[in-house]
Amino acid sequence: MDLATIPAPAAPAPVPVVPGWALPGGPVTDPAEAAFLAGAALTSLDNLVRSNPPWAGAWRARLALSCAAAAARHAGRTEDEAALRDAWVLRSPDGDPGPAGRLLAAWRRLAERSPGADATTLQSTCALLGIGWSADLAAVPEAIDRLVGEGRPAPLIAAAVLRAIDKAAPSAGLLGWWLADQVLARRLRWPLPMPLLIVEAHSAAFRGPGRGGRLRPAEEGFEVAVCLAVAQGAARALRCAAEIAPRAARLHAVAPKLRAKGAGEAIARLFGDDAVPGTLATAKLSRWGARRLFERLETLGAVRELTGRSAFRLYGL
Repeated sequence: MDLATIPAPAAPAPVPVVPGWALPGGPVTDPAEAAFLAGAALTSLDNLVRSNPPWAGAWRARLALSCAAAAARHAGRTEDEAALRDAWVLRSPDGDPGPAGRLLAAWRRLAERSPGADATTLQSTCALLGIGWSADLAAVPEAIDRLVGEGRPAPLIAAAVLRAIDKAAPSAGLLGWWLADQVLARRLRWPLPMPLLIVEAHSAAFRGPGRGGRLRPAEEGFEVAVCLAVAQGAARALRCAAEIAPRAARLHAVAPKLRAKGAGEAIARLFGDDAVPGTLATAKLSRWGARRLFERLETLGAVRELTGRSAFRLYGL
């Protein structure tokens, strides 16, 4: 089997967790306390991001899927994670995945490219998000560079970016959350952004006591809410990693025992993405061979089938 295509295993280490004391146990209104919680949670996440486990691609892709599902809800759409995954994986080669699938494309782009967005990148991202382009949005990259250069804590820069987008284009909220993850990565000097924050956009962090609606970027207390969202998002990302890591270790363990020609490429894809079709066909692996390979890996506990269907199956860590 072509083992050279499989990412080298990292030294086994437990996935960090966000300590219970670093998560809000109730309403938090003190900015200092909120910033402390965010900093503690980001430290745990930062440790794993910098270790760059071989399954980091699958991890980021799964977080991107969660963020895209949250973006769909934010936009008033009904597609959930399963529908978005189908729209993406089962699309024709280079085909348009549709409006919901384009939301997933935007968050996958976030997770796959180094942090930073010039006007051209921002304009194409707006197209994926269904947001009209404007001169006010064209000025956003320069404003972000200025905010990052000020050296403020990462969660506060994310809050400032969300406010800037809300002021420049109130209907471009999705772009604000997309950019908030970008600036977190830039400020923390991560090689790739982690899709995190939009999942928390409708969480309790943005609903104060006695508040009927969601806290808006221009309102008092928004920075506190973003800090709490960062803490919760970091904890959720680490829980996702803790689900992936044991299966990835099992996959590494069984890989040398596999005899299927072309199995190495299929396994590399499992480490690098959220889902791989059970009918994967490559230059070395037939559809029939792929089906047998994935069924065996599932039996060995190295992958899981993600759809529950008897046909058009998808597999992942």
